[in-house]
Amino acid sequence: MFTMLKKTDMLLLFCLVGTANALYKQWIPDTNFENKTNWDKGAAPCGNDVAQFLAQRKVSVFVETTHTLQEMRLPVDGEFILNSGSGFYVSAGQEPGCGHGVTTQFKDSESLQWLDPALWQTAETLHDLQQGNFLFSVHEETVPCQYDDVVFKALSSFRVDISSSQSSIPVKSVSVLGKIFDSGSEFMQYLSSPSGRLQFHGSSAVTVGNPGCGDPSGCDCGNSINHERICNTVKCSSLSCKKPLLPVGHCCEVCGAIVTIYFADGFNLQSYRQRIHHIFLVQTKYKSIQLGMSKVFKPQQLMGIIPFSTSPEIQVVILDGETGAISEALAQDLVKDIRSNGLNLQITGAEFQSSSGSSSNKSGGNTGMVVGVVFGVLIMIALIIIVGVLVRKGVVKMPSMPLMPSIPSLGSFKKNTEIGDVGGPLDHGFDNPMFDQPSLMPEIPGLYGTETKNSISLTQTGVHFINPVYDENETDFNA
Repeated sequence: MFTMLKKTDMLLLFCLVGTANALYKQWIPDTNFENKTNWDKGAAPCGNDVAQFLAQRKVSVFVETTHTLQEMRLPVDGEFILNSGSGFYVSAGQEPGCGHGVTTQFKDSESLQWLDPALWQTAETLHDLQQGNFLFSVHEETVPCQYDDVVFKALSSFRVDISSSQSSIPVKSVSVLGKIFDSGSEFMQYLSSPSGRLQFHGSSAVTVGNPGCGDPSGCDCGNSINHERICNTVKCSSLSCKKPLLPVGHCCEVCGAIVTIYFADGFNLQSYRQRIHHIFLVQTKYKSIQLGMSKVFKPQQLMGIIPFSTSPEIQVVILDGETGAISEALAQDLVKDIRSNGLNLQITGAEFQSSSGSSSNKSGGNTGMVVGVVFGVLIMIALIIIVGVLVRKGVVKMPSMPLMPSIPSLGSFKKNTEIGDVGGPLDHGFDNPMFDQPSLMPEIPGLYGTETKNSISLTQTGVHFINPVYDENETDFNA
């Protein structure tokens, strides 16, 4: 199938208007006839060559100029999208400078995946995208996020596998062959067209019309659900730094530094990204730096155990190669700048860690942590009050407590005092025949006299002695 591309369609690509926090993700590979990397011989076929396409492979090929060939073998299901003035001619003889005629085969593009971070480029504006001023991002955010504008180059075609862990891949808009699709129904109609079926294939569907990020502090990318699939396409290299770091959303450990920023209402991610670029990245010593900045959500735990919420933070990933020394220097500069100007930037605190093993103490307070702890305590208090009210109204009954042994009485306590430490009766020693049982005392006349016998009185309350010197009948103490 041959399709002619109008120039007016190509110009529509340049009408895109950037919005706050909008990023553009551009697909790198193409299936252009003129791209030498698409041919197995490393060059596009010329007048003496045979151009061969695999018969059973689907392909959509963009042709930008005119080509002369000896022969062309076409696939069963495919298309050529012809730019204005382009076409093919059959060579009548030897083309000068073409060399000896060979068969050149078009490479298979069936395995190129939407979720492969290596196949995307990120830019903050369309102008940066066209000028090659690309941004570095962690792997999850290199792939188009739900708020991004996706761009396929105007003068090109492609074939991409859009299989993912979800039935649909939401994005803000898609630009194909210079036409912008931001309406779901219109894009679905394109996907069902012959070109759409050849360019997009796989188990999922790309959907457009998702609203842009309306939060100036940034939004969640939404690709964490595809983290495993994304990382399956990434090959991590070996590292030599002392303490490699693993940024949130990245597939591989890195040598460099990570700055964590805590922010308040009024923080603007895009403005802060521009500040870092104009103040720091323009310096000669930081020319080799790769810096990625994004909003991430860290899980928070009550008392370090119970998860109760997530805390939004700004993650700044700084890379410079194997050593990470320059990255650490930039991280220190960023923290110093925040200590001096954080109030004006609506930043409450910042800290960094580097692959050299060094780190900084957090400057400023972690507002998210404080709010989280207070929120957790309030929840616990509310639960206690609710349970108390329900118990009082009889809606909830408290479980019966096990019976406690009764408190022993004084009498039983006295009895227990007769029990020894080992559980037996308390040992009172030996009986004194002279004291305990006076009735058993021998009656020896004249030995003690009659006074002695009468001086000892045994009653129910105890044993009493009578003092013969004291006369109980005598009441006059002055006598």
